Amino acid sequence: MTNFEAASGLAHDLLADALPRRWLHVQRVADKASEVSSVLAAPDRPILVAAAWLHDIGYAPGVESSGLHALDGARWLRRAGWDKRVADLVAYHSCAAFEAEERQLERELRTEFRNEASDVTDALWYADMTTGPDGQDFEIMERLTEIRSRYGPDHVVTRFWSRAQPQIIAAVRRTERRLGTRKG
Repeated sequence: MTNFEAASGLAHDLLADALPRRWLHVQRVADKASEVSSVLAAPDRPILVAAAWLHDIGYAPGVESSGLHALDGARWLRRAGWDKRVADLVAYHSCAAFEAEERQLERELRTEFRNEASDVTDALWYADMTTGPDGQDFEIMERLTEIRSRYGPDHVVTRFWSRAQPQIIAAVRRTERRLGTRKG
């Protein structure tokens, strides 16, 4: 299943009441992914938008289990019969492989899901990493600063972002170039 309307409905059902702040974030990420999808091949557009709606469902009560929301969400999607590519994009969104290493879940992530490392991946990372926790727009460096200040210097999230920063910035910049919003 890849229907973005079904994806938005599922995200709403899992996040809107239980995690309203996360729901604000997800809505804006999906809007941004829809806007960015114009630079992708037509078959990739619904995949990107569905993955954007579903990228944070691993935080939802009843879905969260391992502590790695990307892995938990992707596992849930796989069990529910969602398109494998959508589940793979959710599993690896926004440098989740670095967080998997920090949480000692790298083997599970790499064994169960595929990192396609594509323009679609970049676009999903762009949409997520330029959107704040309340749906506000951020430049990538502002977003990374916000994450670090929210979690604190010793948190696992801050640690993995320190290592992942070059890759996430590169993905965002590639998408900006595709959109024509950044030179270089």
